[in-house]
Amino acid sequence: MKHFKTLSSYLDYLELPRPEHPMLSVFNSKEEGFLPCPRESSPPITNDCYSISFKKFVKGDLNYGRTKYDFTNGALIFIAPRQVLQWDSSFVFEQKGFSINFHEDFLKGTELAHQIKKYGFFSYSVNEALHLSPKEEKQIESIVENIEIEYQNNQDEFSKEIIISQLNTLLKYANRFYERQFLNRKEISNDLLEQLNLYLSEYFESGQLQEKGIPTIEQIANKISVSQRYLSDTLKKETGKTSTEHLQLHLINEAKNILLKPNKSISEVAYELGFEYPPYFSRLFKKKEGISPTEYRDLYKMN
Repeated sequence: MKHFKTLSSYLDYLELPRPEHPMLSVFNSKEEGFLPCPRESSPPITNDCYSISFKKFVKGDLNYGRTKYDFTNGALIFIAPRQVLQWDSSFVFEQKGFSINFHEDFLKGTELAHQIKKYGFFSYSVNEALHLSPKEEKQIESIVENIEIEYQNNQDEFSKEIIISQLNTLLKYANRFYERQFLNRKEISNDLLEQLNLYLSEYFESGQLQEKGIPTIEQIANKISVSQRYLSDTLKKETGKTSTEHLQLHLINEAKNILLKPNKSISEVAYELGFEYPPYFSRLFKKKEGISPTEYRDLYKMN
């Protein structure tokens, strides 16, 4: 795997012009036509830069982490430092569009350095391009043009502050559009919840809990063919609970059934549920139910 520590070395590899600023580059093409990805194919690569690009991809695959980036319904993509990229020889995209790349150190000492890590669209291990309406495209393009003007013409003591401010605005708009994309997917989120519940029920009933332990969120997400972060964000948006919380809810409900079986110690219940350490089970149960497993059992016996 190749890793690029500087923006210049990364752009050199992509066969793009050297940046005007050592930590920031802006490409904004108005030209029509199609371009192949530089180099016929690439080994897995990583770098220390953030990328925000608006490109319409015609064909080919861009591997992003463990899966492929989905361009089916969108064109705006976000890539964070040290995320793995790889493309094949058939990769082709429209020449028109923009790409902003900046080294993570460019944000040091700014509020955006902390805020950018909160945006879910940068941190998916499996991602899909964000769809923009024509009106939304124009809003984003306007901000990018302001960044481009500052990048090309005014490299002075105020430039960084102005560019950071524009990047912050761009990301706030992107977050709004991303939230809208979630709102338009209520049916998808309901389907995901059904798939999650079905998978966990089958996992528990088949005895895999005792054989393999508690499934990870990554395992669950892979099973229902979505990313770990996408699964959690979508469920959180529609149900108020993350995928981890849904998993814990299943475990607690299962625990309640097992606790009522005679002659089962709390430790045996914990091991049966896949917990390696019984105290972890007891703490989780009390956190979720407000009482300990022993208190729950005693309360039921009293009733």
